[in-house]
Amino acid sequence: MPVKPAAPHTSSTEQGAPHQQPGRLARWLHRIRSVPAIAHLIRAGERFNDRMGNQFGAAITYFSFLSLIPILMVSFATVGFVLASNPDLLTGLINRIVNSISDPNLARTLKNTVNTAVRQRTTVGLTGLLIALYSGVNWIGNLREAIRAQSRDVWERQPHEEEKLYLRYLWDFLSLIGLLLALGITLFLTSVAGSAQATIVRALGLGGIEWLRPAMTLIALSISIFANYLLFLWILWVLPRHNPRRTPLLRGTLMAAIGFEVLKFAMTVALPKLATSPSGAAFGSVIGLMTFFYFFARLTLFCAAWIATATPKNDASRQAPLPDA
Repeated sequence: MPVKPAAPHTSSTEQGAPHQQPGRLARWLHRIRSVPAIAHLIRAGERFNDRMGNQFGAAITYFSFLSLIPILMVSFATVGFVLASNPDLLTGLINRIVNSISDPNLARTLKNTVNTAVRQRTTVGLTGLLIALYSGVNWIGNLREAIRAQSRDVWERQPHEEEKLYLRYLWDFLSLIGLLLALGITLFLTSVAGSAQATIVRALGLGGIEWLRPAMTLIALSISIFANYLLFLWILWVLPRHNPRRTPLLRGTLMAAIGFEVLKFAMTVALPKLATSPSGAAFGSVIGLMTFFYFFARLTLFCAAWIATATPKNDASRQAPLPDA
């Protein structure tokens, strides 16, 4: 009678090992997710993705870049008015163009372009101003709707949020003026603080003190972050016209201000390196602007989602249950 081979012996430890490992991993991940700050970031990231934060960011980038065209038209018209009122400056500019370009045909073309810009400054300026106003109003409206999409309790627009067309354009126009004022205040604070700091250091003769430079840098950085804070407080609170809780709003605005400062520093480091290559010299400014607008939009929308997903300390309804072993 044949004898069946004995089954290989497996210890209880080996049998339980495959089941214990996933349980330990799940418990470890749960402990990480249970940290309030990390849990809050996860909720914000989920809302940002579920409510198409990346797609809204790309749309804001497109409209931001498109709005630059009429702004450039207004800028060229402004330069045209300046040159028209200063004939000597116009003559000097044309002479520099002619002398700096070896190709006479190209120099003649650029000279005619400058003269045309000066002659048509009024038409170009008015056209650019009207287009800039229209595109700016639509840009601010798209930014507001994107922030609202992250801030609402539900994804869909509610009936009470519907507005008449003329009221919506009027509010968007006032919002655009408010944003320009907020941006002007932040730039004014940054420039005045920087120049005042340099003037004080120079007046007191402290420029040669090495240990003072890091302190001055820290002061300038703090002022810049404060200016960013005022700008994002307006964007995240006044623009979408909703009333979030105070503490999440202030913390989320601070996070946006610091992130915006990091973004500006990264752009100042990356753009000069990008311009060293031939392709970067040709398209570096365009790529840099699109990258800046995209990350600005994503930062703004993520911070809006972070503010909206904050829960009070006594609210345990969002706590995940402990996973089974």
